[in-house]
Amino acid sequence: MNIIDFHCDVLMKLSESKGSLLFADAPELQANKARLQQGRVKVQCFAIFIEPDLPSDQKFQEALEQVHYFYNEVLGKNPDMVHIKNWADFDKIKLGQIGAMLTLEGVDAIGNDLMKLETLYRLGVLSVGLTWNNANLAADGAGEPRGGGLTLFGKNIVALNNKHQILTDVSHLSERAFWDVMELAEYPIASHSNAKALCDHPRNLTDAQASAMFQKGGMIHVVYNPPFVNASGEAGISDLIRHIDHFCSLGGVKQIGLGSDFDGITNFIADLEDASKNQNLINELLKYYSEEEVRGFASQNFLDHRPRIRV
Repeated sequence: MNIIDFHCDVLMKLSESKGSLLFADAPELQANKARLQQGRVKVQCFAIFIEPDLPSDQKFQEALEQVHYFYNEVLGKNPDMVHIKNWADFDKIKLGQIGAMLTLEGVDAIGNDLMKLETLYRLGVLSVGLTWNNANLAADGAGEPRGGGLTLFGKNIVALNNKHQILTDVSHLSERAFWDVMELAEYPIASHSNAKALCDHPRNLTDAQASAMFQKGGMIHVVYNPPFVNASGEAGISDLIRHIDHFCSLGGVKQIGLGSDFDGITNFIADLEDASKNQNLINELLKYYSEEEVRGFASQNFLDHRPRIRV
């Protein structure tokens, strides 16, 4: 069953290696092309992520370097990887191809310059998260004790996302910033988050947050990171399915997707250690859900809820 995975950190690893890792088959990459093919990942989203301790005057350059590796290493050396540049491109992926889409995990790289954000749109970014766990000029992240909401700059970013039909990702926001986004965003998404009711982690979503996402037509993509699955930090596939069950109980059966966080995590769900193992999750889901529902979780729910192309 074909999968859309909404989050991985391959570009960070490619940039750190200065091009020494081959996206095609480097064993160091949990979501290399060979593993995506084995796991039947039809679309992989590639996050641009900037370490918060990088000096601020170097952050946009690092973002551009990660985009460089996306174009040169992911796309340039692999003709069967095709760039998704707009929402209609999901329908154009042919047999044997894998779609590749850019996302931005935190807007630290743009400083206070919206022109830099528009440049990233032009390079192909289709989803923007305002923060990672830290605070920045746009908002407070889930790890900021202050727990502030969106700044005026952050609200301007959401407005620009709306204008360009770009998703606004809530996965790393503080709870107050989440609610500010929900008031403003036309295209909200949680790219990699689980249910706080089952695992009380700052990165997870409360039932109220999840319900608000579903009511607004947003998607929640469950994440494979064990500390977001169980408080013990250890998890099996059945534990991840409990989060899917919980979101379904809140009315989200048609708005659940997958966001592995491969190459951004160091602990793994048993039998789900890299992208090649994705069908293990699919096979386990088929024991509890209909084929149509599982196909939804795998890819169809997102295809049904992506932004509508403006004519």
